[in-house]
Amino acid sequence: MPLVRIDLVRGRSEADVRAVADAVHAALVDVLGIPEDDRFQVISEHEPGRVIAQDAGLGFQRSDALVMIQVFTQVGRDTSTKQQVFEAIASRLGALGVGGHDVFVGIVENTAADWSFGFGRAQYVVGDLPVPARP
Repeated sequence: MPLVRIDLVRGRSEADVRAVADAVHAALVDVLGIPEDDRFQVISEHEPGRVIAQDAGLGFQRSDALVMIQVFTQVGRDTSTKQQVFEAIASRLGALGVGGHDVFVGIVENTAADWSFGFGRAQYVVGDLPVPARP
Protein backbone atom coordinates (compact mmCIF):
# COMPACT_ATOMS: atom_id res chain seq x y z
CA MET A 1 0.00 0.00 0.00
CA PRO A 2 2.29 2.74 -1.10
CA LEU A 3 1.29 6.37 -0.83
CA VAL A 4 2.83 8.25 -3.74
CA ARG A 5 3.42 11.97 -4.03
CA ILE A 6 4.21 13.29 -7.49
CA ASP A 7 5.43 16.86 -7.92
CA LEU A 8 5.50 18.47 -11.36
CA VAL A 9 6.22 21.87 -12.84
CA ARG A 10 2.92 23.34 -14.05
CA GLY A 11 2.34 23.23 -17.80
CA ARG A 12 1.41 19.64 -18.66
CA SER A 13 -2.02 18.80 -20.03
CA GLU A 14 -4.47 16.83 -17.87
CA ALA A 15 -3.85 13.82 -20.10
CA ASP A 16 -0.08 14.13 -19.63
CA VAL A 17 -0.42 14.44 -15.85
CA ARG A 18 -2.61 11.35 -15.78
CA ALA A 19 -0.14 9.47 -17.99
CA VAL A 20 2.68 10.27 -15.53
CA ALA A 21 0.56 9.08 -12.60
CA ASP A 22 -0.46 5.93 -14.48
CA ALA A 23 3.17 5.18 -15.41
CA VAL A 24 4.34 5.49 -11.80
CA HIS A 25 1.51 3.28 -10.56
CA ALA A 26 2.12 0.64 -13.24
CA ALA A 27 5.81 0.48 -12.27
CA LEU A 28 4.87 -0.12 -8.62
CA VAL A 29 2.31 -2.77 -9.55
CA ASP A 30 4.88 -4.56 -11.70
CA VAL A 31 7.83 -4.42 -9.30
CA LEU A 32 6.20 -4.46 -5.87
CA GLY A 33 3.35 -6.77 -6.79
CA ILE A 34 0.69 -4.52 -5.28
CA PRO A 35 -2.91 -4.93 -6.47
CA GLU A 36 -3.93 -2.72 -9.40
CA ASP A 37 -6.63 -1.03 -7.29
CA ASP A 38 -4.23 -0.31 -4.40
CA ARG A 39 -3.65 3.23 -5.62
CA PHE A 40 -3.06 6.27 -3.44
CA GLN A 41 -1.45 9.22 -5.23
CA VAL A 42 -1.24 12.94 -4.57
CA ILE A 43 -0.21 15.00 -7.57
CA SER A 44 0.90 18.59 -7.09
CA GLU A 45 1.79 21.07 -9.78
CA HIS A 46 4.05 24.00 -9.04
CA GLU A 47 4.89 27.23 -10.81
CA PRO A 48 8.25 27.27 -12.60
CA GLY A 49 10.96 28.11 -10.10
CA ARG A 50 9.00 26.57 -7.21
CA VAL A 51 10.63 23.16 -7.65
CA ILE A 52 14.37 23.14 -7.18
CA ALA A 53 16.25 19.96 -8.00
CA GLN A 54 19.91 20.36 -8.70
CA ASP A 55 22.14 17.59 -10.00
CA ALA A 56 23.81 16.74 -6.63
CA GLY A 57 27.19 16.85 -8.35
CA LEU A 58 26.34 14.34 -11.07
CA GLY A 59 26.98 16.79 -13.90
CA PHE A 60 23.62 17.22 -15.61
CA GLN A 61 20.86 19.81 -15.85
CA ARG A 62 17.21 19.20 -15.12
CA SER A 63 14.40 20.81 -17.10
CA ASP A 64 10.82 21.87 -16.44
CA ALA A 65 9.83 18.31 -17.41
CA LEU A 66 11.07 17.27 -13.94
CA VAL A 67 9.02 14.62 -12.13
CA MET A 68 9.77 14.30 -8.40
CA ILE A 69 8.29 11.21 -6.77
CA GLN A 70 8.11 10.13 -3.14
CA VAL A 71 6.99 6.58 -2.45
CA PHE A 72 5.91 5.97 1.14
CA THR A 73 5.77 2.23 1.79
CA GLN A 74 6.22 -0.36 4.49
CA VAL A 75 9.72 -1.39 5.46
CA GLY A 76 11.12 -4.65 4.18
CA ARG A 77 12.10 -4.27 0.55
CA ASP A 78 15.72 -4.95 -0.29
CA THR A 79 18.09 -2.74 -2.25
CA SER A 80 17.64 -4.77 -5.43
CA THR A 81 13.87 -4.28 -5.34
CA LYS A 82 14.27 -0.54 -4.78
CA GLN A 83 16.66 -0.37 -7.75
CA GLN A 84 14.03 -2.15 -9.83
CA VAL A 85 11.44 0.44 -8.74
CA PHE A 86 13.74 3.29 -9.80
CA GLU A 87 14.46 1.63 -13.15
CA ALA A 88 10.82 0.78 -13.87
CA ILE A 89 9.63 4.31 -13.09
CA ALA A 90 12.38 5.88 -15.23
CA SER A 91 11.65 3.49 -18.09
CA ARG A 92 7.91 4.12 -18.06
CA LEU A 93 8.37 7.88 -17.81
CA GLY A 94 10.98 7.69 -20.56
CA ALA A 95 8.33 6.18 -22.82
CA LEU A 96 6.33 9.38 -22.19
CA GLY A 97 9.28 11.56 -23.20
CA VAL A 98 10.59 12.36 -19.71
CA GLY A 99 14.37 12.11 -19.80
CA GLY A 100 16.20 10.16 -17.11
CA HIS A 101 17.79 13.40 -15.87
CA ASP A 102 14.27 14.63 -15.02
CA VAL A 103 13.21 11.63 -12.90
CA PHE A 104 13.86 11.98 -9.16
CA VAL A 105 12.54 9.23 -6.85
CA GLY A 106 12.78 8.81 -3.09
CA ILE A 107 11.50 5.82 -1.15
CA VAL A 108 10.44 6.40 2.45
CA GLU A 109 9.82 3.32 4.59
CA ASN A 110 7.70 2.91 7.68
CA THR A 111 5.81 0.14 9.52
CA ALA A 112 2.25 -1.17 9.62
CA ALA A 113 1.67 0.92 12.74
CA ASP A 114 2.21 4.10 10.71
CA TRP A 115 -0.94 3.83 8.55
CA SER A 116 -4.56 4.83 9.11
CA PHE A 117 -6.98 4.52 6.21
CA GLY A 118 -9.72 6.39 8.04
CA PHE A 119 -11.83 6.61 11.16
CA GLY A 120 -8.80 7.23 13.38
CA ARG A 121 -7.86 3.54 13.34
CA ALA A 122 -4.58 1.84 12.47
CA GLN A 123 -6.28 -0.86 10.41
CA TYR A 124 -3.18 -3.03 10.05
CA VAL A 125 -2.57 -2.95 13.80
CA VAL A 126 -6.12 -3.66 14.93
CA GLY A 127 -6.66 -6.38 12.33
CA ASP A 128 -9.14 -4.63 10.03
CA LEU A 129 -6.66 -5.20 7.17
CA PRO A 130 -4.02 -7.88 6.75
CA VAL A 131 -0.47 -6.57 6.56
CA PRO A 132 0.51 -6.87 2.89
CA ALA A 133 2.76 -9.80 2.07
CA ARG A 134 5.96 -9.26 0.14
CA PRO A 135 6.14 -10.84 -3.33
